[in-house]
Amino acid sequence: MNNRRCFIVGIKSLRLSSKEKLFLKKYKPWGVILFTRNIKSIEQTLKLTFSIRKIFNDMKYPILIDQEGGRVNRLKNIISFDNLTSEYFGRKFVKNLKEFNIYYKLFIDKTSYLLKSIGVNINTSPVLDLRIKDASNIIGNRSFSRDPKIVSKIGDYCIKCFHQNGIGTVMKHIPGHGLAKVDSHHFTPVVKKKLNFLTKKDFVSFKKKKIFFAMTAHIIFDQIDNKNTVTHSKKLIGLIRNNIGFKNILISDDLSMKSLKGNLKTNTIKTFKAGCNIALHCNGNLKEMEIVGKNSPLINKFVSKKTSQFYKILS
Repeated sequence: MNNRRCFIVGIKSLRLSSKEKLFLKKYKPWGVILFTRNIKSIEQTLKLTFSIRKIFNDMKYPILIDQEGGRVNRLKNIISFDNLTSEYFGRKFVKNLKEFNIYYKLFIDKTSYLLKSIGVNINTSPVLDLRIKDASNIIGNRSFSRDPKIVSKIGDYCIKCFHQNGIGTVMKHIPGHGLAKVDSHHFTPVVKKKLNFLTKKDFVSFKKKKIFFAMTAHIIFDQIDNKNTVTHSKKLIGLIRNNIGFKNILISDDLSMKSLKGNLKTNTIKTFKAGCNIALHCNGNLKEMEIVGKNSPLINKFVSKKTSQFYKILS
């Protein structure tokens, strides 16, 4: 594991190309993330994930996916989860807790079964951002609630159930994306709330989580750091570590998103200088992947230790 580098990449299609195989062998990313473009059927995807793990001779090698349910459903070529949004489960939690526990557990069990069937062992879920009125719809019904206590409780249950099923989880988008008024895939959101407000609201849902991984928000909180997004901010990552209390592996959001200004090399370097442990790059562009790979450090003792702890839950 120690000769791997601290980044995650996406791949282009349904199977590894010869160039992608060479890339994985040369740069040895910490993990690979799958998208709908990589998934046609259970059998095909299992062959793909097996071919990735064969390169690393590691049957627990981290392979990730965004499988939240609702509109973020990378398994849509296999199954429909369109109506099973986080908002739906959040409302169920408030109206009938007993039904929520049954329905949400069934949803997580089904999702876990499918992820294991295709060789995925990390789901980048739960979304712990708050549902905020008049904010960008990029979060919207991906959020469980406007109430940070409800979001926190459902988040705890989500993490617990996935871990019991041998699937790792990634809470996102720390320290909170809910207040963003624009989509960070295309623009740079700027949040003007003060730290005291954020500590009592947006930060609450991320606290005291028994989770191995968290993903940053590409957002500027200008009352804390008016120059850098969270991903590139030592101040914000300091708050994630000390105020929120997250002490495990911190993954950047996708470095190919338009919210990050500047070139990819600079953005990769800044990600690690600010305190992220792993850089994420999703679009499968091989030239861009090489830039990220060249500028990502080798896995250190911290990442190696935390990855080994994650491996222990895998069944």
